[in-house]
Amino acid sequence: MTPPPEGDEADLLAKGRALSSPLRLRILRLCLHQARTNKEIAEILGINPASSLHHVRTLVRTGFLLAEERRKGRRGAAEVPYIASRKSWRAPVNNVSPILIETFLQETRDLPPEDIEVWRLGVKFNAARREEMLGKLRAVLDEYMALPPDDDGEATSLMIAHHRDPTAD
Repeated sequence: MTPPPEGDEADLLAKGRALSSPLRLRILRLCLHQARTNKEIAEILGINPASSLHHVRTLVRTGFLLAEERRKGRRGAAEVPYIASRKSWRAPVNNVSPILIETFLQETRDLPPEDIEVWRLGVKFNAARREEMLGKLRAVLDEYMALPPDDDGEATSLMIAHHRDPTAD
């Protein structure tokens, strides 16, 4: 099956659907800095390899995962490692906030509290100042996202959420 041309409506819908799953977002995170085979992905996530393969194929079909050269596994069987393309950073997804929050909760569920740093800030800004703040935060994230990984680095994740305070008006 030939994928639709990049950027057409069917392609955008397929990409949005591909990124609307916390499990798929976790797969992308696992493959961000290190190519992993479907078997490795399934083992890390504690899921059936057939289920993992379905999600991996969806991410490959939409361009979010890239298949690398086949390699021989420990038992001599051919394995395909996958690496994240980093295209998901700018991909539009409708109603993505609950998906990102659920992904964050799944990824941090088993971490000890001392391994998670959380900041919370309450401010009262007009629309212009709020957009200025969010623009600056996005620019910082874009700058760091564009940097190559450090060879001696440790993989970490950052989530920043902005929301209206439902208790104050």
